[in-house]
Amino acid sequence: MLLRSLLVWLAIIALETLHGIARVAWLEPLVGDFRARQLAVFTGSLLILTVAWFGVRWIRPVRTSQALGIGATWVGLTIGFELALGRLVMKLPWERIAEDYDLSRGGLLGLGLVAMFLAPAFAARRQRLV
Repeated sequence: MLLRSLLVWLAIIALETLHGIARVAWLEPLVGDFRARQLAVFTGSLLILTVAWFGVRWIRPVRTSQALGIGATWVGLTIGFELALGRLVMKLPWERIAEDYDLSRGGLLGLGLVAMFLAPAFAARRQRLV
């Protein structure tokens, strides 16, 4: 189950990377950088839920707690990926990275991580797998 969960997470990250490229290319010129990042949280959450919907049957959790564990694993891996990408690749300052998570300043990425955490359990319960 762990290997299948990791493979589905890799699919999510690949899709989210393409989503980010599309955001910068098409949405950002229309609404600006910060607003584009805010809007992308919602479309990205839908993408994650869609991948979870199709992936959870293959992952095969048998309890809600397992599905939540999958979501927690995805969130942890995603935070690590985001930090590595932001700091090491894009050379972003910590303040810019933190901005996306600061709800009081309009950062909505934390809500996207909540959606990611719940997505496997939601998909598994709706499909009556758990």
